[in-house]
Order: sequence, then structure tokens, then C-alpha cells
Amino acid sequence: MRCLTLVFEFFLFLIVFLMCAACNEKSSAINSPPFDGAHAFEMLKQQCAFGPRTPGTAAHDSCLDFLESQLEQAAANVVRQIFSHTIDKTRQEVVLTNLIVSFNLDAVDRVLLCAHWDSRPWADQDANPANHDKPIVGANDGASGVAVLLEIARVLHATPPPIGVDIVLFDGEDLGTAGSSETFAAGSRYFASQKDARYNPRYGILLDMVGDRNLNLYKEGNSVRYAADVVNRVWSLAQRLGISEFMFEQRYEVADDHVPLLNVGIPCIDLIDFDYPHWHTLADTPDKCSPESLEKIGRVVLAAIYNP
Repeated sequence: MRCLTLVFEFFLFLIVFLMCAACNEKSSAINSPPFDGAHAFEMLKQQCAFGPRTPGTAAHDSCLDFLESQLEQAAANVVRQIFSHTIDKTRQEVVLTNLIVSFNLDAVDRVLLCAHWDSRPWADQDANPANHDKPIVGANDGASGVAVLLEIARVLHATPPPIGVDIVLFDGEDLGTAGSSETFAAGSRYFASQKDARYNPRYGILLDMVGDRNLNLYKEGNSVRYAADVVNRVWSLAQRLGISEFMFEQRYEVADDHVPLLNVGIPCIDLIDFDYPHWHTLADTPDKCSPESLEKIGRVVLAAIYNP
């Protein structure tokens, strides 16, 4: 009889244990709105359709109007942050514009999402030296991150987030001289220099080169060094979502738009697939990107927003 009692107690314990495990799994489920990768990919292609978005050109101006109109469909408070910049390589002075849009304005607890919308004036990594002075269309390097953020803006409009979200599209990231990191990230540097001391988002996520058809995202060095908690949380969310393209190995150290933000105290990480053979070449075109890659990035970022 004692054996039967022990067997009964064991099975009762097992049932309770499994029920608790199921409850814990349910309680830790990630709940966030869906992300439309196909629509994001259309946004990528529409940016590229203007041609190279290099400052001082008609394509740059037309794309700016397009991006502003897309953001205005999601929120009324779209701000143009306009400033002058002298290009290091050519000494040409150009007018640059960051686009800033905010959601849930009353929330004190805020996060910052960003990408750069310009494209590089020189294909200086192209295999053909004759192309080195030609501008690139920048499908992955620029348009991919912006495409994800345009779709996220649409989601935030349809499903108000539980925290405040600020989206910034930086201009002039790719105007730098190769080998001189301080000449890149003009828009981010200007935004950081103008930041109100009272604006201190909980964290930031920069999206740069996130559309590669063969997506592999390794942890970036500056992000790990200065915002390790944010890196770990984002990679954990990707793992829970079953998105295996977020690799747990650290690789590369990139002087990107997140560095000026880190320098003013915003713990911003860089999501970047730097293992991209078409970087700064004329081959960085939409066919090298995919809706599936954009969707995976978008799902992870939305998970971070809606599961604070």
C-alpha cells in the first residue's frame, strides 16, 4: 500500500510540475504585433528606385520627401533636423537632414531606433577601380534598416506601444573618407551634439545592413563593450523567437552611427551583418536582400518594444 501511495504521490508531483512548466512557458511567451517583411521589402525597393541617395542630388531630395510622407502616415510629429556639413573628401558643403518621429509622447520610459538613409557617393570597395568614383544605390547599406523602421512605424501607429519610441533616420552616415572613422556618421554626430540633457532613452538599437539574403548577425564590439545588457537582451529575444541568424559570437568592431550615441550616454547597439561582399560596391542592389531577412530583424525589434 505504501508503494502505491508513493507512486500516486510521484505522479501527482509530476503533473503539478508539468503544469507549472507550461504556465511558466506561457508567461514568458513573447507577445508583439506581426511584422510584414514583404511590405518592408517594398519600402527598400522604393528607396532604391530614386537612385543613389547621395547628399546634394535630386534623388536625395526626392527620397527625403518620400520618407517624410511615409512617417507622416504613422505619426503627426515628424521633425526635420537640418544642418550643414562639409564632406571631408571633396570639401563640398552639403545640407543634411535627420528625420525624427516619436510615438507615445507622454511616456517617460523611452527607446531609440535608428538607421541611416543616405547612400555612399563612391563605390570605393568595388572590384573594378573604374567604379570607385561612382555612387552606390545602397540597398542593404542604408535602405534595409530604413525599410524595417518604416514598417515598424506603421505597426506602432496601428498598435500603440507600452513605452515611448523615437525613430531617427540619420543623414550623411556614408560621407566619410575610408580609414578616417571620425569623418563618418555626420547625422548621428549632429543628433548627439544637439541632444537635450533630459532625453535619456533606456536603450537604442541601430539597424545598419540588415537585409542580406544570407543574414548572419554577430555581436558588434562597441555594442558589447558599452551596452552589453542591451545586446544580451536582444539576442535572447531572437533565440526565444527561434531566429538563428543572431549569432552569439562577437565579430567586428564598427565605427557606426551608434558610437556618437554611446558617447553621450545612450546605450545603443548596432545590428549589422558586416559579412556582406557587396559593401560599398555597385552590386549593393535589392536582389542581394530579402523580405525574410527584414522580417526577422523586425520581429526581434518589435519583441523588444512590446515586451519591455
